[in-house]
Amino acid sequence: MIVLDTHIWLQWVIQKGQGLPQEILAAIQSEDRIAVSAISCFEISYLLKRRRIALPLPIEDWLSAALGPAGIESLSVSCEIAFRSAELPQHHRDPADRIIIATALVYEARLASLDQAFPDYTELQGRLIAAQSNDE
Repeated sequence: MIVLDTHIWLQWVIQKGQGLPQEILAAIQSEDRIAVSAISCFEISYLLKRRRIALPLPIEDWLSAALGPAGIESLSVSCEIAFRSAELPQHHRDPADRIIIATALVYEARLASLDQAFPDYTELQGRLIAAQSNDE
């Protein structure tokens, strides 16, 4: 399973993956099970309300189309995920991103993200799918 960070999910659904790094595209295309944390639905709704993004459909319709029909599963935020997110090191202060990280850890899934703070989490070692830096 691959858990998509919110920005990856938006780009995958709205832009059909255009502009995503090849490493992430290849991983998503070869995976049988693709998921997002339910917190990503909150993030998208909040960004829309604050006019930081635009969607081609009303939010309820977009979320419906961007999940099941798009082959993406929504993973609920369980007590275990909530606990794990609170226990993570403070590399990232955004609680939604910490919940997304904890979701990948609890489900023992890989995580696709371009968030620059995610590589700081040693817990994600071997699970994080991100663009390779040119300076490495």
